[in-house]
Amino acid sequence: MREIVTLQIGGAGNAIGDAFWHVISHEHGVDYASGRFGGTSALQLERINVFFNATASKRFYARTIIIDTEASTIQRLNTSSQLYRPENFVAGSESAGNNFARGYHTDGAEILDQVLDNTRREVESVDSLQGFQLLHSIGGGTGSGLTSLIMEALVEQYPDNLLCNYVTIPSPNMSQVVVEPYNALLSIPALVNNSHLTFCLDNEALFQICNRNLKIQMSGYEHINHIVALTMSGITTCLRFPGQLNAGLRKIYVNMVPFPRLHFLIPGFAPLVTCKQQQFSKGTVSELVQQIFSSNNLLCAIDLRKGKLLTAAGIFRGRMSPREVDQLMTGVRNKNLHNFVDWIPNNIKTAICDIPPRGLKMSATFIGNTTAIQSLFQRLLDGSSIMLRRKAHLHWYTGEGMEEQEFIDAQEELQAIIDDYRGSGDFGDRHGGADDDEDAAAGPQCEYCPD
Repeated sequence: MREIVTLQIGGAGNAIGDAFWHVISHEHGVDYASGRFGGTSALQLERINVFFNATASKRFYARTIIIDTEASTIQRLNTSSQLYRPENFVAGSESAGNNFARGYHTDGAEILDQVLDNTRREVESVDSLQGFQLLHSIGGGTGSGLTSLIMEALVEQYPDNLLCNYVTIPSPNMSQVVVEPYNALLSIPALVNNSHLTFCLDNEALFQICNRNLKIQMSGYEHINHIVALTMSGITTCLRFPGQLNAGLRKIYVNMVPFPRLHFLIPGFAPLVTCKQQQFSKGTVSELVQQIFSSNNLLCAIDLRKGKLLTAAGIFRGRMSPREVDQLMTGVRNKNLHNFVDWIPNNIKTAICDIPPRGLKMSATFIGNTTAIQSLFQRLLDGSSIMLRRKAHLHWYTGEGMEEQEFIDAQEELQAIIDDYRGSGDFGDRHGGADDDEDAAAGPQCEYCPD
């Protein structure tokens, strides 16, 4: 069995994590409140050990570490469900106060050893560790600073295992914290150098899905957390259930990441429609394929038309023909060749799991590695540059042990990623014909492209 250890960090990470455990516990027939199995199929138990541990009393608990610098935010999870092991709650004495420096250097550093001890205990209890799944936001102090610290330690202690991050990225129209641009900027080096797969989430895109697709008047984060949980469930479905074409975490990594640094992925989900709209749906695979390639169904505010897809994957759930799925996915590429890079000939991967999500006959999850993500990084760079130019709020960070040079280094790292994605999209154009040598010398170049 290829098990995964989950770490949910900070307020946003724990909210998304709780929604995720709600969804997959139902799929596996485990009661969320008691942790007892009440399912009806042997398939629900076949690979349940990927995310759950079993106890001697025939109860299951989530293999997750619940982490926050402030105890009050995670106390609710401790009382709401017996799915969480009490020893796996790790809390500090004081909030990181939306400050990366406090999460990384002071408050977060105080609880790091406890986090690593709990993680080690869970790792030693499994047969064959596949990797780690980290859920967090990079807008707050704990989700950015403490997560960066934890990632560095995990890479050092478990160099052969994958780190998969689900990251909520700040969006200017949904900002609630003034120093979000700084926290996001300082998180980038750890994500670039230590993460193997980074799934980018955006509150603005999620709220738009609720308002535009689902016609829900938003009052909190419950609905958007559920959408994220459904998408995470789709991405991990082939780890948890048998299917016609499987896609493990390592397979996703190998197929989706052409170069180590270019591992920032955009997830999407379909169907995302109201119950009334569902009545008029044909319920075909063709409809699902059309929807997952629509920017309206992406969990990050990215327009796929403004970049080129390096790689893409579709993970389908429900009874369907593999041949039909392959033909439709290949057809999308053939009809939109200008939206795909030409230096990866077969850059679409498909996986099929026979078991649909609860309440649906079939669904599809999209994963895209696109050069259009450079617009998101450019937004982060511009937001932090404006503040850093005037050294606004900088004293809160330098007062906790940071230096101004760390901000400059992070900006250079962020600019390098933007250049890498831009260069990877231009590479095929610059090397496509006999007269392109001069253009190749003049244009922006990715560090992985040959001279």
